[in-house]
Amino acid sequence: MSPAPVPGFVAPADAEAVTDLLRAQLEGLPARSPFYADLFAEHGIDASAFGSLADLARFPFTGKQMLRDSQAAQPPLGRHAGVAMSEVVRVHASTGTTGRPSWVGVTRRDAGAWTELVARAFRTMGATRDDVVLHGAGLTLFVGGLPIRDALERIGSTMVPIGTGASEKAVLALESLGVTALHSTPSYARYLAEYLRAAGRDPREFGLRKIFVGGEPGGGEPAFRRQVEQEWGAPVTEGLGNADMAPVLFAEQPGTGGMRFTGGRHVVAELIDPESGEPVGAEPGAEGELVYTSVDRECCPLVRFRTRDRVVVTGRAADDAPLIRCIGRTDDMLIVLGVNVFPSAVRDLVVALHPRTTGAVQIVLPEHGPRVDPPLRIEAEWGEAAGDTEQLGREIETAIRTRLSVRAAVTLVPPGSLERAEMKSRLTRLAG
Repeated sequence: MSPAPVPGFVAPADAEAVTDLLRAQLEGLPARSPFYADLFAEHGIDASAFGSLADLARFPFTGKQMLRDSQAAQPPLGRHAGVAMSEVVRVHASTGTTGRPSWVGVTRRDAGAWTELVARAFRTMGATRDDVVLHGAGLTLFVGGLPIRDALERIGSTMVPIGTGASEKAVLALESLGVTALHSTPSYARYLAEYLRAAGRDPREFGLRKIFVGGEPGGGEPAFRRQVEQEWGAPVTEGLGNADMAPVLFAEQPGTGGMRFTGGRHVVAELIDPESGEPVGAEPGAEGELVYTSVDRECCPLVRFRTRDRVVVTGRAADDAPLIRCIGRTDDMLIVLGVNVFPSAVRDLVVALHPRTTGAVQIVLPEHGPRVDPPLRIEAEWGEAAGDTEQLGREIETAIRTRLSVRAAVTLVPPGSLERAEMKSRLTRLAG
């Protein structure tokens, strides 16, 4: 067997330092994390197997379901946490398949590392201390919230934390604060433009010079990007991160045609074949799934975490760094304004209302996902004890908004209206 390629996203200047830091991390990990003590023992491997970055491919993968099981076995942060809760200064979350959050703890040192790497990403995307940035993304458990604030403040930018669901306040900020840049999901950038046009305003009149997007596909889709840039009269750059690893790990320098790795010495990024799990060289034209390993993480240190983000290498930067675009997910997840939504989580919430519902549910998509504009259109069957169906629909919408953090429009239909399947229910369908 030929030797595994060295992960192509590690800058040559960082390779030696990253190797030393990761060796120390792997050596100490089993003592801090019962999860990894068991996983390494199960695969018959330990830190002595790591001599160079190429050896990372010898270590087992960590999957999302493994982390959910770890947290279920040892709440709140799991057997993989690495530190006691008393060392954690902040908790973030990503949504799981049951609608329950998957918690991500951050120590003071971890938070400092996140601020450093996210600031590097935003500088790459074009943020400067002269920018006034309208932040149109969530500020609660979402990793694209508070960590982005910390990074923009590190840069010296002026941040206007509007969040989501407050477009009237966003308009006030655009009118009066000299906003130069918008940070949001691609969907919200388009939504806000439509909101302005509906009010008789031209988005271009506000003079935005930069649009930073992330949290979902769209920013790298040529037609979608053109539409946003034409609506606002400003160039779009995008970033890519992962709630379990770091808020932004890849960022696009204006005019380069792709995102470069900005995780520095804190994270190792690999490209693998999503089917075989074998490493893939980060050469132009290559496609694969991103896998991350934390190099110096205190809480929730992960080894070879499979992100399910499918990317293509679009080319190389002037310094030979690989450039990528995210082309989708390797699972069936939907993304609504940057929030991950699993169809099975929607079903679980509807089933919980039985016998007022039958439990049968389908998400109706205007086009193929994963990106879906709100509201999420849902059809659910009322049950034998439905009562007031209008009230029932509102309750389902409230449950989805509360548990899954997205806005939904629920249509109740008679029992037997939605298709059944013996093997696997089709939880989504295209409209029409």
